[in-house]
Formats: sequence, C-alpha cells, structure tokens
Amino acid sequence: MEISEMATDPPGKKDNRRGQDIKRFHGKAITRRLFINKAGLAAAGLGLMQSGRAGGAVPAQTAPHDRPSGGSNAAPGSDNSGGWVPFSDRRIRVGIVGYGVCRFGAEFGFQNHPNVEVTAVSDLFPDRCEALARACNCKKTYPSLEELVKDDSIEAVFVATDAPSHAKHVLEAISHGKHVACAVPAVFGSLEDADRLFDAVKSSGLKYMMFETSCFREDLYAMKRIYESGGFGELVYSEGEYFHYMEEPIDSFRGWRIGLPPQWYPTHSNAYHVGITGGTFTEVTCIGIKSILEHLRPENNVYKNPFGTEIANFTTSEGGAARMGVSWDTPGDEGERGRVRGQKGSFSGKYEGLATDLPVLTKPPLPPGVPAGGHGGSHGHLMNEFILSILQDRKPLVDIATALNMTVPGIVAHRSAMKNGKPMIIPQFKL
Repeated sequence: MEISEMATDPPGKKDNRRGQDIKRFHGKAITRRLFINKAGLAAAGLGLMQSGRAGGAVPAQTAPHDRPSGGSNAAPGSDNSGGWVPFSDRRIRVGIVGYGVCRFGAEFGFQNHPNVEVTAVSDLFPDRCEALARACNCKKTYPSLEELVKDDSIEAVFVATDAPSHAKHVLEAISHGKHVACAVPAVFGSLEDADRLFDAVKSSGLKYMMFETSCFREDLYAMKRIYESGGFGELVYSEGEYFHYMEEPIDSFRGWRIGLPPQWYPTHSNAYHVGITGGTFTEVTCIGIKSILEHLRPENNVYKNPFGTEIANFTTSEGGAARMGVSWDTPGDEGERGRVRGQKGSFSGKYEGLATDLPVLTKPPLPPGVPAGGHGGSHGHLMNEFILSILQDRKPLVDIATALNMTVPGIVAHRSAMKNGKPMIIPQFKL
C-alpha cells in the first residue's frame, strides 16, 4: 500500500468536529483488515455501578488465545445477577448479522437479555445463517445485512461481520434508522471512512456503540473508576499491549486477516488510555519491526505490510505520554493488558498511591440469565450497556467519538511506521 504524505486542509477551512485547522491524511481506502480474535470488545455502562468491592488488587487480565470456537473464557470473579434491578419491561427488537469463524453474532448474549427480542439474523453463508438463528432462538432470517435492515420491525442491529465491512455495514444500518452495535475496529484502515461514519452517526441521533472488550476487563474497569475518583490525578504515562502470536492467520472472510497491519487492530491496547481517561492521542511516532512470518511479508499480503509488531509512542491530549504495542509475531506470554502512572498514583495489577478511599471497583451486575462471557468477562456487559443506552436514552460508553479515538490513532501509527517513524498528527473526534 502506498502511503501518501500528510496534507493540510485548504487555508481557512476548519473542521467543525475538531475546532481547529489540522493536518489530514489522504490515501487509498483499504478493502481488507486482519482481525485478531482474542481480546476485548469494548465498553460498558460505567454510570451504572451498583455493587462490588472497593480498593485492593485487581487480577491482571491475561487473555488466552481466543481461537475459533463457540465460546471463550470468562474472567475470574465475573459478575452474576446479584443486585440487578430491572429498569424497564420494554423489549428492544434486535437484528444480528455475522456468524463467522469466531461466531460473535451469538457470543454477546443478546438472546438472553430480558429486554431484547432477537427479531432476525443474517449471514451470507446459508448454513451459518441457520446456525445463528438456532443459537439465538430466532425464526426469521435474511440472506444479507442489506436485506435485514429493510425490516421496519427491527430497532437495533449488531454488526458482527468481517472487519473491512464494518463501516459500510454500520452506515447502511444507520441509513435505515437502526441503532447499531459493532465489533472492533470502527473502521478498517481508512480515515475517510472515519469521517463518513462520524458524520452519519452524529447527524442521525441514533445510538452507536463499539464493543471494545478491554473496557470491561477487570483491570481497565478498575483503572477507569479510580481515575474518575481522582486516585491517579493527571496521568503522566500509560501503556497498553495486545500481543497475540499467529504463526498462521485465523481463517477469515476473503482472507482479510492475512498480513493485517498490527496497528489497524489497535483498540484493545489503545483502550488502556482512551477507555480510562476519555482523552485522546494527538500525535504519534511508530516503529514497525519487520516479520519473519510468511503472511506478514509485503509480497504475501494485499496490504503490502512488512510488520508483525508495531510499537506506537503517542502524545496524549492531557499532555502526557503513552506507549501502545500490537504484535502478531512474538511467541510467549500474551493477551491484552495495560498500566498507568499518574501524579497521585499508579496501577499495574493493583493500585499504589496516595488515595486511601477508593471507589467500588467491581463491574455492575447483569440481568439473570446473561453470562459475563468471553474476553475477560466483557461480552455480557458490553451488550447490556448498549441495550441500557437505548432504554435510558443516553450516550453509550464507547460512543462514536470514543470508538474513532481508539481506532484512528492506529491507522495513523501504521502510516508513521511505513515512513520509518515519521511524526504525524492524529485527527480528533468529539461530540
């Protein structure tokens, strides 16, 4: 993939979302993205803390390989329904699209939620579509997302399709008046798609939530709670890591995972700053390390990507520093994890600092019958947060601005790596 130089907007043209003249990046929109199936889909209703423990150590979340299967590991101490209080008896009519090798369409528990009716499902492959319908106890099926979103009875859609299609599919659902939940990342290698998606969601008034699982891992959830209570003060430094060794890429629709640029799948690691503070990354210099794995050689993948590991060094909107790494080609200890250091305290597996009265750190309870699920017990919480945002008519935890502020820095970071670490400015998104 040819990487173009940065270009500024025409003189005097201001981006209303950013409130200032900024540098923009123009290049080819990419048609495929390698999804690494392992860690965390994001976000959950942090305004709904209802029970739990305060202070102390929180188990660090190390994710084993989420190899293709019908299920994935739940985190130790995952919440059950104890303390759950119903908010409404309304049932949101949901359509679910996508039941590929990782079977994410049924993995987040929509079919188990008392406020959800799975109205219809879809997958391009008839056998997968039938399997998804059985898993979700749903009788109505459609051959494609494009057909499903025409169903006026459906209020919300979960897009669990191939990563290169996320932006296109979300835009299609939004254009038909549906609230949308989407697997990560929000867009796939295209800054132009990021702008289009932001504009469409913002103007629609509909709910959009990206399911970034790291946001409901115990460590990140605890760090967010501590940060919000002032236990860290201003963050000086943060780190996030998504390490997932793949000697061979996971099977994928039209091979989109083959040769995936690491920083095109950045949200699991970037959440360890953006998901904690609500801040953003403003500039980046990224180092890419060439890989010895065959599918990560530029002549062997459509992205012409030579890197198996990319380490991004960011400047944060708070004036701090962050290091976010993604690696496909380094065997050994792996997973999604992060740590922070602030002026009043730090967190690396546990809180150490000046605060003596920490807030409750456990995740809120889930409705009866909804499992916490995989990726560190995040799946059920992400789904529940999305449904509650509709019922309560409020912003979901990982809204469109947060989703793009997690995704877009990785796209720019990869461009920096392809330019031997050239410093680059990152577009900002704010509602």
